[in-house]
This record gives sequence, C-alpha cells and structure tokens, in this order.
Amino acid sequence: MTDFVQARRTMVDCQIRTNDVTEARVVDAFLTVPRETFVPAAKQPLAYLDADLAVGGEAGQRYLIQPMYLAKLVQAAGIKSTDTVLDIGAATGYSSAILAELAEKVVALESDEGLAASAKTALASYPNVTVVNGPLEQGAAGSGPYDVILIEGAVEEIPQALFASLKEGGRLVAVVGRGRPGRATVFVKVGPDHTGRIAFDASVPALAAFAKAPAFSF
Repeated sequence: MTDFVQARRTMVDCQIRTNDVTEARVVDAFLTVPRETFVPAAKQPLAYLDADLAVGGEAGQRYLIQPMYLAKLVQAAGIKSTDTVLDIGAATGYSSAILAELAEKVVALESDEGLAASAKTALASYPNVTVVNGPLEQGAAGSGPYDVILIEGAVEEIPQALFASLKEGGRLVAVVGRGRPGRATVFVKVGPDHTGRIAFDASVPALAAFAKAPAFSF
C-alpha cells in the first residue's frame, strides 16, 4: 500500500523545493493537500510522480499538470491571503485546493461536466472554493473581479475578456506558446491595458479552448 503522506513529502522535497520554489506558504500548501484525492482511484499510486497526470475529460486529454510547474506558477502569481482567484481549467480540483490554502476565495472553472462534478466532490471540504461549469475561454466574470487568474495549461492566445475580469494591479499567470516548451508569463493589469514578464520556461499540456483560430489562406 502506498504511503501517501511520505510520497507527498518526497514530492515537495525532490520536485518542488529543488526547483526554486522557496515561498513557505506555497510549500506548505503542497505539503497539506492530498493529491491522491483528486485522481481516479486506479491512478492513485501515480499521484506524486514528477509528470503530468491524465484525468480524462474532454477527448481524454485533460491533465493535472506536473507538480513542479504548478508550484512555480502558483509562486509566480504572488497570491495573498485576501485575494480572490480564478482557476481556469481546474479539472478534478487539485490546483484549486492548493489555491484555497493561499487565497481568501477561489473560483474553480471547468468546462467538462464530468470533471466539474468530480471537482465538486473532491473540494467539498474547502468552503472557500466554488466550482463553476462553463467555457474556459469565457472565464467566470460573474464571480469576479479577480486579484489573480491562473490558467491550468498551455495557451496560444488569451482572450481580452479574461484581462477585463482582473482588478487593477491583478495578475494573470499562464504558460504561453505552441508546442514545448512554452513560457510561463505573468501579466499585470494596468488601467485598460496590461504588461507581461516571462517568469520561466515550462512544458505543460495545452488547453484546446485557448488555441488560435486557423488563419484563412487561399
């Protein structure tokens, strides 16, 4: 039988601390949240591997992203205890549980009905998380505005509507790029516009909802 507590400690010590994740609150969140709760029963022994973990969903192509990259994205977001956070592409809810340890309120947005239902069940003990089932690219403006928006997968483009859902000075964090690796980028809303800085290179599965529309050609 897998010792999940020890596996969680090993994940943090060998995957997260060793990859420049030094913020104590972030490290503590990954030590606290049981990742095995958020994966299919048959895959629970794989919950703490240093890899993306498939959880089914749309066309069977939805994942919990590699713990190390998730931790680095969360740290880059600079989440405060008073923040309201939108977690886009929450899948079964693991990332939302991590965010719930750091923020005042989390909205977990998931487009796949089955995954959203799984997330609601897995997140039942997190009273500061609300699961919303809807299109990822549209965000969840009705529950905003947000201090932080975190996108759980690689994107080719980010709809302006998501930036519009940020508070002034709010941060949107996403891995931007087609193929691997992409670039984890932190965007900050400044008035009607936004600035961006590259935080690190990252290889995470793409979210189809954020693919560029094919360009017209003769």
